[in-house]
Amino acid sequence: MAASEGGWCFCKLLRFFYSLFFPGLIISGTLCVCLVIFLWGIRLLLQRRKKAVATSKNGSIQTVIAFFHPYCNAGGGGERVLWCALRALQKKYPEAVYVVYTGDVNVSGDQILEGALRRFNIKLIHPVKFVFLRKRYLVEDSRYPRFTLLGQSLGSLVLGWEALMLCVPDVYIDSMGYAFTLPLFKYVGGCRVGSYVHYPTISTDMLSVVKNQNAAFNNAAFISRNPFLSRMKLLYYHLFAFLYGLAGSCSDVVMVNSSWTLNHILSLWKVGGCTSIVYPPCDVQTFLDVPLHEKKTTSGHLLVSIGQFRPEKNHPLQIRAFAKLLNNKVAESLPSLRLVLIGGCRNTDDEFRVNQLRKLSEDLGVQDAVEFKINIPFDELKKYLSEATVGLHTMWNEHFGIGVVECMAAGTIILAHNSGGPKLDIVVPYNGDVTGFLAEGEDDYAEAMAHILSMSEEQRLQIRRSARASVLRFSDQEFEVTFLLSVEKLFK
Repeated sequence: MAASEGGWCFCKLLRFFYSLFFPGLIISGTLCVCLVIFLWGIRLLLQRRKKAVATSKNGSIQTVIAFFHPYCNAGGGGERVLWCALRALQKKYPEAVYVVYTGDVNVSGDQILEGALRRFNIKLIHPVKFVFLRKRYLVEDSRYPRFTLLGQSLGSLVLGWEALMLCVPDVYIDSMGYAFTLPLFKYVGGCRVGSYVHYPTISTDMLSVVKNQNAAFNNAAFISRNPFLSRMKLLYYHLFAFLYGLAGSCSDVVMVNSSWTLNHILSLWKVGGCTSIVYPPCDVQTFLDVPLHEKKTTSGHLLVSIGQFRPEKNHPLQIRAFAKLLNNKVAESLPSLRLVLIGGCRNTDDEFRVNQLRKLSEDLGVQDAVEFKINIPFDELKKYLSEATVGLHTMWNEHFGIGVVECMAAGTIILAHNSGGPKLDIVVPYNGDVTGFLAEGEDDYAEAMAHILSMSEEQRLQIRRSARASVLRFSDQEFEVTFLLSVEKLFK
């Protein structure tokens, strides 16, 4: 009797859970089916659009190759990679249709190409179709004062959807670091997808900064001082790193620009089988005609910095270190010193940072010895490098450092941050000889600059020779070979 009562109670319990959960299962199952049907319908629509774009005038089907680069009109190293990659592919696959998704709606396609020629001395051999995106504001960091990484990544999904609705490619390459667009183009657009990673959106170094409660440009002081907020941010970072890894793992081909980036991407994306280092193209050849001799110092020494005016480039460190150099006793015996900061401004935020740097120079009393050159033509950049004695670079964990290579190729003695790409790949001994110098804090930089400037002309000349010889491995020609080998899988 007891057993039958127990069985009756168990059956009653099953009916209760059935009545409680079954409607929910029916609803969720129905929603899943509707979602699959919706995505299937979208994919069919996209396939028709792809066919319309890929059909040539004579009726043949062409391969459509698209690059996702919302800031393609900027003047940084990432844009140089874009134009060199396009030029390399056009040489090998001249019959393909080439598309660039960009958010630079305030300029025309011709103006963008003119800018690439003016800034990088790169001219494409075949036409490019620009697809202008109106929602680029969704990936602006200023739009997300809190949870910036997540906000920008979700914004990139919307921007990617806009891009996909306007043009469906056969091959999709994210060349600017928006990994969350990869599953969208692969699974909804049916594309073969590749990535060129300049800098991981999140890295183990960023996790360690939060874990150790260190203040940094991406870890506000009020968070670093509060253990609870630090733990919450660390949890958020770990969750974001997991999602970032899932998105990145959708890539069929992954290219990274340095050993430092490789280590982080292998740890986060876990796709070692299709990941390789492709050093970014540096215009080494153009600088080889700069005479390799001691720079003229009768009118003083010129120190230059090359890099976009972004917070992570840490331009304030350069100005503070330069101010300390001017107060150094060694500087008293040297000719006059001048610091020129050369870089690109992408938007009003970058322009605001330049104004803050000008104010910092005034506060430190060095404004007469500090100049700013913004969005200057390539010929002017080359002129400054040919005259400079020292090239400054201050970004912590710079992913690579095209500006560092350009300084070395032009015969400018480089002083870079002791981390990231400069430390692991670029400013390394060549045949046992010194190719440049590394530093970290203000005092370290000031002392290193004083040391370089106090060296004999013969010593500096030997460093220049070794540095120039060492950077030939970062030429445009080397990039084309390694890039085409890496992306070959996307075209099979």
